[in-house]
Amino acid sequence: MKPVEQILSRSVRPRPSRSTERRIVSLRRSGDYRRCLKELAAAGIKPVKSSKALRLICCHAEKKRRWGALHKHPRIAYIEKDAKVSAHGLSASGAKRKSGRVRAACPAKAPWNVCRVQSPPLWPRSRGRGVRVAILDTGIAAHPDLTIAGGTNTIVPGGSYADDNGHGTHVAGIAAATGRGRILGNAPRAALYAVKALDRRGEGYISDIVQGIDWCIAHGIRVINMSFGMPGDSQALRAALRRARRKGIILVASAGNDGRASGGLDVPARYPETIAVAATTRRNRVASFSSRGKGIDIAAPGVNILSTYLNGTYARMSGTSMSAPHVAGGAVLLRGVSPGLKAGAAAARLRKYALRIPGGRSAVGSGLLQVAPAATGLGIRKRASRKSC
Repeated sequence: MKPVEQILSRSVRPRPSRSTERRIVSLRRSGDYRRCLKELAAAGIKPVKSSKALRLICCHAEKKRRWGALHKHPRIAYIEKDAKVSAHGLSASGAKRKSGRVRAACPAKAPWNVCRVQSPPLWPRSRGRGVRVAILDTGIAAHPDLTIAGGTNTIVPGGSYADDNGHGTHVAGIAAATGRGRILGNAPRAALYAVKALDRRGEGYISDIVQGIDWCIAHGIRVINMSFGMPGDSQALRAALRRARRKGIILVASAGNDGRASGGLDVPARYPETIAVAATTRRNRVASFSSRGKGIDIAAPGVNILSTYLNGTYARMSGTSMSAPHVAGGAVLLRGVSPGLKAGAAAARLRKYALRIPGGRSAVGSGLLQVAPAATGLGIRKRASRKSC
């Protein structure tokens, strides 16, 4: 059998065309990964993406060629099409100021949805200061109510991580709006990072998502929000999530917007490494569009949610995309109270203290997110008992 690097270099194409597609190749050994990259470079072929940690190489391939020899090669772990995910947000509408009293239990500038999940009662103890949260999305736009600590663009290496869609900026505000302008997010003092892996249409390749997760691991991100998904499966994405979880990152994902007929959750929410989030209405009922199925962990508001948007404006959007950052922001607050809190323990607390609401586990999981109760007993040091003489 020919060396895997030779077969791969003869199978790929140097540039995209109408007849090509992107494919992800996973090598079993690091040595084979390095030799493949060297062979491709010698042939004048630059991979679309590569991941040293996961031994992944993404290249262009002719759609009609099945790569039979590569699929059967013992040095190949798997090969998959570089599929696309889509943002889980529905259309945005302009935000009109609503008159009326602000309830005493809801602080000024805190929208109803932030108060509904009980984030403000925890703010005297933690507003998330210093806890790094990444919004893996369409980017984040400059906004009076957002402080962006940094970020990256995995679509165009070295490119801007500014938002050219609006979805990522809206999600970011729900998680971490500062209140300097009009609204407060769930974790107003979080260290907010923009990882632009979705384009202006709200779509992104799995390889771009994987690279974004790799970046988060390398830059000490503690919580990742993923308000996107796809109905299929991806071994590459699952491998990236497993690695992130082993590094202690809390992974939050939106369930999907396919309603009762969804037949299950989208990926990555379907994977057990994530906290899968469904959407609820202002009446604490599951939203009609929220996907149902096995694996939902928790629910949060996702209908007509006010948040930050492009050009310094505000907008209302719906979708499980809007629900997930409530949980991400809540996870930031918990780690602000207890920095050493394990990812699994954080997820367990969020589920345990959720408010039981109608719908059943396949629709709302453990119930409605309740952040402050989930912090019960966290960050409290027990005093050593004194022995009497």
